[in-house]
Amino acid sequence: MTEEKKQIGFFEKYLTLWVALCIGGGILIGHFFGETVTVLSQLEIAGVNFLVAILVWLMIYPMMLQVDFSSLKNVGKRPKGIILTLVINWIIKPFTMAFFAWIFFSKLYSAFISPDLAGEYIAGAILLGAAPCTAMVFVWSYLTNGDPNYTLVQVSVNDLIILVAFVPIVGLLLGITNVAIPYDTLVTSVVIFVVVPLLAGTLTNRYLIKKKGQQWFTEEFLPKFKPVSIFALLATLVLLFAFQGHNITENPLIILLVAIPLTIQTYFIFFIAWFSGRKLKLPHAVCSPAAMIGASNFFELAVAVAIALFGLQSPAALVTVVGVLVEVPVMLSLVALANKWKY
Repeated sequence: MTEEKKQIGFFEKYLTLWVALCIGGGILIGHFFGETVTVLSQLEIAGVNFLVAILVWLMIYPMMLQVDFSSLKNVGKRPKGIILTLVINWIIKPFTMAFFAWIFFSKLYSAFISPDLAGEYIAGAILLGAAPCTAMVFVWSYLTNGDPNYTLVQVSVNDLIILVAFVPIVGLLLGITNVAIPYDTLVTSVVIFVVVPLLAGTLTNRYLIKKKGQQWFTEEFLPKFKPVSIFALLATLVLLFAFQGHNITENPLIILLVAIPLTIQTYFIFFIAWFSGRKLKLPHAVCSPAAMIGASNFFELAVAVAIALFGLQSPAALVTVVGVLVEVPVMLSLVALANKWKY
């Protein structure tokens, strides 16, 4: 029997197109409705834009619904895949991302970007590198015939690690790059955009599964939230690029310049994770999701924290948004590679 060909969902498949349209639409809105955009950008609570905070929360909450911490009891059964995920995501990836960002933004791009701006671009890359994927990895795992239960364990472990490791790692790397770190804002951002939606998602998950059953929750309830998450992401991007429009029209090449190191980093991490998994003799169904988690990013969290730390119109926020733009086509190419190298 031939293996059923798996396909990505319509919204996910064309996410890069939607992002590109949001970029264009946001820039046009910023150009033609500048005064209204300025008013919207000033709707802040504790330094965080009120509209963006709501949209980011709507992005993250549906993803946290999928996390099942009861799966953690299975961690000890096949520990090598978990160990690989943790080493790649928390020991290798944040530091290599910071290195690539430093090389490109401070050195190779020095003719295009001032040292002050370079620091913020590096900061945006660091925020991406310190936030391993928690949602789209389920899609990448599915497309490469990954073990869905083991993928859930890997994601759940990473979500727990984010709670304790994200702030120290970001603080360390931003400190090395001489970027001022408002730790109170950083911690508050993690609480608002990770702890609260994770707690809400976990409680919702347990309540609905107990009341309606796992099949209803997976097949009926979760699919209804996909459009909510995608809409919130796209609406956030429209706002961000409306606020960023002036910076981009003054330097239209900046998106390409940002995309290059992010793309290189993604392939670099995938290859490290993939070949390390092969060396550890992990089965394909475990090795592939481990490589995908490492290569992709929790860009929703990175976007939210970049906005909270540096502002809506900051280069750091722009980097995290470009991360959304490049992730889907790059990850789809890695899906094809993982399937070609299936063992």
